[in-house]
Amino acid sequence: MKSRALLLAPLVLALCACSRQTTEATGRRMIVLGVDGMDPQFLEAHWNELPNLNRLRKEGGFRLLETTVPPQSPVAWSTVTTGMDPGGHGIFDFIHRNPQTRMPFSSMAESVPPRRSLSIGPWVVPLSSGSVRRLRGGTAFWRLLEERGIDSTVIRMPANFPPVDCEAQSLSGMGTPDLAGAFGMFTYFTDDPDEKRTTVPGGLIVRTSVVNGRAELVLNGPANSFRRDHTVVTYPLVAHIDPTEPVARFDTEEEQIILREGEWSGWLRARFRMIPGLASTAGIFRIYLQQVRPRLRIYVTPVNIDPGDPALPISTPPDFSRELAHALGPFYTQGIPEETSAYRAGILSRQEFLGQSRQVLADSLRMFRHELSRFKSGLFFYYFSSIDQNSHMLWGRYDSDLLEIYRAIDAAIGEAMQQAGPGTTLLVMSDHGFARFDRAVHLNTWLMQRGFLALDDPANTGNQELFRHVDWTRTEAYAIGLNGIYLNLQGRESGGIVPHEEKERLLDRITEELLAFRDPKTKLNVVERVYRPEREFRGRNLASAPDLIVGFRRGYRASWQTALGAVPAVPIEDNTDAWIGDHCMAADQVPGVLLSNRKIQMEHPRLYDVTATVLAEFNVPRPEGMLGQSVFEAPAETARGAR
Repeated sequence: MKSRALLLAPLVLALCACSRQTTEATGRRMIVLGVDGMDPQFLEAHWNELPNLNRLRKEGGFRLLETTVPPQSPVAWSTVTTGMDPGGHGIFDFIHRNPQTRMPFSSMAESVPPRRSLSIGPWVVPLSSGSVRRLRGGTAFWRLLEERGIDSTVIRMPANFPPVDCEAQSLSGMGTPDLAGAFGMFTYFTDDPDEKRTTVPGGLIVRTSVVNGRAELVLNGPANSFRRDHTVVTYPLVAHIDPTEPVARFDTEEEQIILREGEWSGWLRARFRMIPGLASTAGIFRIYLQQVRPRLRIYVTPVNIDPGDPALPISTPPDFSRELAHALGPFYTQGIPEETSAYRAGILSRQEFLGQSRQVLADSLRMFRHELSRFKSGLFFYYFSSIDQNSHMLWGRYDSDLLEIYRAIDAAIGEAMQQAGPGTTLLVMSDHGFARFDRAVHLNTWLMQRGFLALDDPANTGNQELFRHVDWTRTEAYAIGLNGIYLNLQGRESGGIVPHEEKERLLDRITEELLAFRDPKTKLNVVERVYRPEREFRGRNLASAPDLIVGFRRGYRASWQTALGAVPAVPIEDNTDAWIGDHCMAADQVPGVLLSNRKIQMEHPRLYDVTATVLAEFNVPRPEGMLGQSVFEAPAETARGAR
C-alpha cells in the first residue's frame, strides 16, 4: 500500500564500514531471489507454464513458507533481514501511530533535521548534518556476513532505507521515497474542465491551459530545506502541441523530446534549484503523452532520486548507485515504482498500467542480469516487486496478464539456475501469498457500532481521515493501519481513558466480538484470527505494536479508510476499487513459498528460517535474539522454539 508522504529533505549520510573477519566460508556462493507476493496456489495452477520453477520443485525442494503476523511486506521482509519476528525488529505495519497524537507515520524511516542552523532572512544555513533514520531494529544478515569477510550484494531489500551501513554492495528498496519525500506522487496535467479533482491518493491533478499550442507545466520537487518556510522547489516544462498531428514536443531546461499519443519518454533529468547558483538537487522522471485532443492529458511519473547523483542515501557504498547508473542508464529508485495509484484513480487504464509495470520490470531485469553476471562469491540477493504489485491489480480477474509477469520472473530464475550450477545454493522465496479482496471492513465503524469508539455526533460518519470527529473522552479503542487495533490507554495515549487494570478484560471482549463478527451479505465470519503481540512474538520490542492484530478471513481486508483513521457509515461493504487482490489477512491464509536447488529438510519453514539458512551456509553463528535454523537441516523444534 502507498501511505501518506514521509517528508524528507535532501540529506547526506556518512556511511561507516563494518569490521571484517576472514573465515573459511570465503569463496562460497549462494543466490537468494526474493519474489514479493509469489503465491503457492497460483504456482500449483501453472507449474507447466513455469518450467524453471517447476524444475526447482522437482529436482530440489518446494515448501509453503509461513509468513509473519501480520503478512505485510515491510513486516515480513524485516523478518527476513534480521531473522527476528516483529517483536524483535519492531515493524508491525506500513503505518505506526504516535500514541500522544494518534497520528500515523511511516514505520520504516524518519528524517532527522540538523541540530544546529543559522537563519538569515528567509534562508536557513545548516551548521550540522541532518540524517535519515531507519526505524527497524535488529542486525541485517549481510552485515553479519560482512563482519566475517564474506562479500554480499543485496539489491532492493524492502525496508532497507537508508541502506544498512556496511561494505556490502546494496541498493535500497521498498520504503525509498521519491525526491519530494513521498512514497510516490505522480502528476497528471489536463485541460479537461470536467476533471474537478486536485489530488488523489498518490497523485496530483493539475489543470493546465493550451494557449497558441503551448501548455506550461510545473513539476513539484522537494521542500526547500534551505528556506525557513520550506517552500516546494519546482521545475518547469513546456508542451508544444502539434496543430494537426497527435504529437507534442516537450522542452525541459536540458533537452527537447517529441512524443506521440500513447508513447512514453525515456528518463529525463531535472535540477531543482535550492539556492540559485549555489545548491541544487537532481531528480529523474518520465512523461507519458496520453492524449493530445480533444483534451490534453499528460501523466508524469513521481520525480525519482537520480541514482547517478543521489540526493538521499540509496546505496552502499555511496558510489554503487552511480556505478549502476553508468552501466545501465537511469532507473527507478522509488521504493514501489509500479503505478497502482494512477490506475486506481482511473487516470491510467489497465493496459496503460500494465505498460508502465512492464517498464519497471524491464528496469529490474536489466539490473538483475548485470549484477548476476558480475557475481563471483559470497551472497547475491535480488528482490522482485512485479508479481506483488501486479497481483494487487489483477488477482483472480486477469490471470492471463498476471501469468505473463510470472513467466518473466520464471525466466530470470532460469538464468539464476544456470549461473548457480551444481556448486551454488539457490533459494527462491516469497514473503506471503495472495487472495481476493472482495469486501472492505471499516474497523473504526465496527468499533463504534459495538460501543468501543464514540463520535462527537453520531451523524458525523464519513471518509474524513485522522479521527476528525472521534470523541476521545468516550472512546476505548481505535484502528489505524491495515491490521491494528489500539486501546485508548491511560498514561500512553494523550487523554486515554482505559485504566491499565482494565486492559486485558477489554482486549478479551474485543477479541471475542471480532471472532463473532459475521458479514451480513455472505454470512461468513469476517475475522479468522486475532493476535496479541505480547503472546505472539518472542521479541520484546513492542513499543509500536498494536494491542490487537486482526487476521481477516480470505476475501476480507481493512478498508483504505481504516488505514488513516476514518469512520464511514457502515462497517463493511463491497470493494469497488481497482485494487482487487491483497494479503493483509490471517497469516495462515496467505503463506509464501520456498524453493531450492537442494533438498529442503524442514517441513514447515518460517521466514526467519531463511535468514538462519543464509548464515548457516557461510558458517556464521546466529546472534542472540535471532530465531530459526537452516531449512537444509533435520527439524529441531527445540531450536526453533514455540511462539
